[in-house]
Amino acid sequence: MDAIRADELIGLFQSWRDMFAAERDFLIALDGKVGDSDLGITMSKSFAAAYDTVAAEGAAAGLTKLLRSAGAIMAKTAPSTMGTLTATGFLRGAKALEGKDAIGTAEAAAFWRAYATGIAERGKAKLGDKTILDVLDPVAGVLEAQAASGAALAPALKAAADEAEAALERTKAMKAQHGKAAVFQEQTVGLQDAGATVGVFLVKAMSGYVAG
Repeated sequence: MDAIRADELIGLFQSWRDMFAAERDFLIALDGKVGDSDLGITMSKSFAAAYDTVAAEGAAAGLTKLLRSAGAIMAKTAPSTMGTLTATGFLRGAKALEGKDAIGTAEAAAFWRAYATGIAERGKAKLGDKTILDVLDPVAGVLEAQAASGAALAPALKAAADEAEAALERTKAMKAQHGKAAVFQEQTVGLQDAGATVGVFLVKAMSGYVAG
């Protein structure tokens, strides 16, 4: 796949829905170590609602409208911390792609940069706080470099997915600074961050969908 157009975007949301449904219990268990154990429920509910919404609107709505609608329904369906942050990411990403009819490497870079920036601003997070930002910021950087080198979308996303995995591993050495996990700062060292894991899942599913 050389680019993600509106009809492929609907398919991507289906892939995200299916992936978060499959990983629901894993995320519940992971979040339960130092969190509220609701992350798997939040993600599976919000992406199921997002897919239903974009599928109902159809490809004729266009990329920006579909992304905006997905973000809006996620905010209503799962108004938890991660639900709100994820919704914000899609709304910011939609704005970054205003007027575009396809997502190539440059557009993917712009989308994930806007997504990461939106999460940082809404969640008042910074790099090193052991959050999803610690995955998505380096992912955006890799995609920006891939776009600058003229890389096609599939290999660019593969590089981004590899960086996401490496970034997740780096978060294990960090202390959590936000949410319930912040109460257990020392105990979070060595643990895989649940929010950062969501970031990896998002990017890996996008990469797999484009490659497949």
